Amino acid sequence: MYQLAKSHDYGVNTCQQCLAKQREIDRLTEENQRLRAKLAHQKRKDQEGFFGSSTPSAQIPVKANSTAEHSQKRGGAKPGHKGAGRKEHAAEEADCIRTVAVDPLCPACHAELIAKDVRQRSVLDIDPVTVKRVLYRLERKECPCCGVTLQATAPGVLPKSLLSNQLLTEIVDSHYVHGIPLGRVCARWQLNYGTLIQALHRLGGLCAPVIEELKMDYRQALVRHADETTWRTDGQSGYCWLFASERVSLHLYRKTRSARVVEEVLGTQPLAGYLVVDRYAGYKRVPCRVQYCYAHLLREMKDLPAAFADDKEVAAYAERMIELLAEAMRLQSSRPADEEYYREARSIKKEIMEACHAASHHLAVKRWQDFFAEEADHLYQWVEDRRVPCENNRAERELRPTVIARKVSHGSQGEEGAKTREVLMSVMQTLKKRVADPRQRFKEMLDHLAVNVKGKVGELLFHVDDG
Repeated sequence: MYQLAKSHDYGVNTCQQCLAKQREIDRLTEENQRLRAKLAHQKRKDQEGFFGSSTPSAQIPVKANSTAEHSQKRGGAKPGHKGAGRKEHAAEEADCIRTVAVDPLCPACHAELIAKDVRQRSVLDIDPVTVKRVLYRLERKECPCCGVTLQATAPGVLPKSLLSNQLLTEIVDSHYVHGIPLGRVCARWQLNYGTLIQALHRLGGLCAPVIEELKMDYRQALVRHADETTWRTDGQSGYCWLFASERVSLHLYRKTRSARVVEEVLGTQPLAGYLVVDRYAGYKRVPCRVQYCYAHLLREMKDLPAAFADDKEVAAYAERMIELLAEAMRLQSSRPADEEYYREARSIKKEIMEACHAASHHLAVKRWQDFFAEEADHLYQWVEDRRVPCENNRAERELRPTVIARKVSHGSQGEEGAKTREVLMSVMQTLKKRVADPRQRFKEMLDHLAVNVKGKVGELLFHVDDG
């Protein structure tokens, strides 16, 4: 017998009341999942701060007490370590030798003391740092033949400057290298704040041409780093951009975070080398190869299980990726031989790719797997060339003084101040990377300008033979 064809509604519950109940169940289930995720996010935000694991320590709402294990860790030498002792400087190494006499009479019986021997004690001392008011009497002479009048110039002072080159150098070094606020600098040396600001603006103008030279040097570097942080100017929101390499620290203060700042520094022509950055979209179209920072990815992987606390698949994937990303960063810090490094690097890359091509069901896992597959060109430069780090710690460390200055001063009072800070920060931080004594080099540059104000600042700062 032939079986009658079944209708499309066969086996389907067509009861309207049952259908309405199922829709209500689905709606409540979806709402329950959404509210649970929102509650988990709020709990995490209350505990870790607005940015999760990336929240700065100063902004964490509640900090847990240190564990007993960490509290017991102490710095310094281990118990029983003998140590090398304090090194004494010999007589020929001492800058001065001072003899301290003993009273001629014994304090107990008042008898006259007899000379015995001499003990030596090495001490490091410093002369008091004070600002001296110097009055130069500049001699003037006249030629009896042509009538020309010649006048002596004050040594070590820029034309029409109240502050000497030595004092200007101390101010620049204190503020832009050591991060001492200008208010404390003025209080320490009893200087007028307005006089100090005008002097720094003048120095910024003299050194401004160096910025273009630093951009060119930055483009020629093999490995470059870049990062940005907020900076307010005249009460308006803006950004401090840092472009750093092994020999360059370029600070730019701009009102925008757009990609045109990156284009201003790197240009549009293809460049050799690499750029290590986070995943900010402003670095997408740079004219060189890009390496994404694994430290940023590691933090996001640590945040992933917290967003989906009840899902074992997400937790397993995040745990595996955390292990592999941390292993990649440890490999570079351990500095193995080249053969071992490249073998281990290729192995880690293979494991990351296998984890990202494995079967998955959760959408959060799929999203991250797609990211590692689609952005592969930006993730494994460190595997091909060990000189390329897989993290952006250089830029993070070099931006830290700017972050501290922002907390202390809350930004710049005007555009001119931001421009001055841009120039002098770039000059002094770059000098730290190139010369043993950046303060002395900066003073030598000022002394040269005091004699020849048209001297080329870039050559005086960065292209002098260091011997």
